[in-house]
Amino acid sequence: MRPPDVVMRLERLGASHPTRLSFLRTLMRRAARERWRVRSAEWAISDAGYGHAVYSVATPRRTYCLVAFSTPLEDAQRTDRVIAEAWDTSYVLYDGVPDADEIARLRQNAPLQEAGRYCARDLVLARANKSVRLFDAVVDALAKGEQPGAALLASVGYLMRTTAVYGNGKFGIADREEIAERPELSGPFQAEMLTVWLIRSFTIDLAEHVAARRASGHAAQLDPALQRSLGVGNATGLGMAPFLVRHPVLMHNWFHAREAALARVRAQPAASGATQAGFLAALAAMQSKVRTWRTADTRQAEAIAALDADLATLERIAADVTRGAALPWDALYRFAEANFSLEGQEATVALILEPHGELIDDLAESMGADESQSFRIDGAMSCGALRALIARDYAWTRRYDFSSEEANARFWYVSAEKLEPRLGERLNEPGAEREQPLAIARDIAKLSRALEVEPISIAVADFLLRHPEWRHVVRRAQIAARHPYAEIRDNLIDAGMRPIDLLRSKLAFFGASRFDPRSDRWLRISLFAGEPFPEDIARECGAAS
Repeated sequence: MRPPDVVMRLERLGASHPTRLSFLRTLMRRAARERWRVRSAEWAISDAGYGHAVYSVATPRRTYCLVAFSTPLEDAQRTDRVIAEAWDTSYVLYDGVPDADEIARLRQNAPLQEAGRYCARDLVLARANKSVRLFDAVVDALAKGEQPGAALLASVGYLMRTTAVYGNGKFGIADREEIAERPELSGPFQAEMLTVWLIRSFTIDLAEHVAARRASGHAAQLDPALQRSLGVGNATGLGMAPFLVRHPVLMHNWFHAREAALARVRAQPAASGATQAGFLAALAAMQSKVRTWRTADTRQAEAIAALDADLATLERIAADVTRGAALPWDALYRFAEANFSLEGQEATVALILEPHGELIDDLAESMGADESQSFRIDGAMSCGALRALIARDYAWTRRYDFSSEEANARFWYVSAEKLEPRLGERLNEPGAEREQPLAIARDIAKLSRALEVEPISIAVADFLLRHPEWRHVVRRAQIAARHPYAEIRDNLIDAGMRPIDLLRSKLAFFGASRFDPRSDRWLRISLFAGEPFPEDIARECGAAS
């Protein structure tokens, strides 16, 4: 397995690609395997496209419903910023089938988002705005009986983009514990991925509905291939970034599963004809996606160009590198590691995993975590043993001089207005006294110095009784000793730190693509672009039976 010192660096995290272990792929495999039945259960949308719709998802054990609301919105109110108070559409993933009273309750509250009131039947709360230019262009074309241009669709990639998808008890919706034992939702972010998958269907249905009403029944329906090219956009900012730091055991499980999958594939003594064909098909699909990947960010544009060149090289040399090699997939990865950009290396990881579902898909079941039992401090450990753990697992912190302004340039805090994580500039902005405990490298370095004056035989519990301010750092050090991928091995308050590297890493595990940085603190992405719709999976299952 690749060591944490390689995997958990910000620069590499910022080059992450989705894999077949990504959460949306896991969801779709389960839906296909269990033959989930998805249908439009209610459609109360006006000719102009406003009203509500209900989509029902019948799993073997339970039924869930997406309740979607579309409301008029002035252009001046349409913004991706978290301070917005109105949106084109809002959604609730509902536990069960809502009756008329429940739909009326949700109609009053869902469009208010944070300002609404919710209950334990509400599993996920989401909102989205139209990509007005593309939505209107698609409706106009369909109303004329025509298809929108594929290049136009590719230039944006979605008709709607979410500005928030909330789960896990936010604003009074159901706590994670309510669904954690349900197989269909037990994996990481499965309820959220289901919500976005259904939102994608709603956006297509909404555009076709408005076009049909405008054309008095003579409108075209969007070509299935064009439909499939569209995903759901997402605008994500700093609010998501600290998640990777606050959930160290969960992060370890995510990365460990992916790295274990890579190790299994690299250990294969031969490449079968089927896996070679699967690899080449995945490579061709990725090349096609990369050619439509657009961004105004100069740094990311350069990375995309390098990736395109790396993939062309991979196409040219793959057969020669793997032919006759004792470990063909290992040889291919080692070639990428020696010759490709970080984008190219991580893309290669995704590509060689793709045709090996039977070998690695079981690892998706290990990506959750019961964190309630993961944070108990071992007070009986000696200070000498703790010092040894830190020396072994946190040697990377010695790269930084925390007496310098550059290494202490930032601080993480929670905004009073929106209760969302933010990043402050320590030298220029007030609020450092409210700093969140996310500067792990700095705090480990301070703890290490504090332990130097303690007798090596004294118990950690005795040390913490006198110095309780180090509890959170001791806890992390003990977690990292058992979970080597738990820690991002960079300074998260450094002047040169790019928060979007954290964002991209997490979003790649979701299954996101088309990463488009809008600054170093937020970016846009697409989810489910190129993936099947629920009805596609149902059709394929029906044909197979």
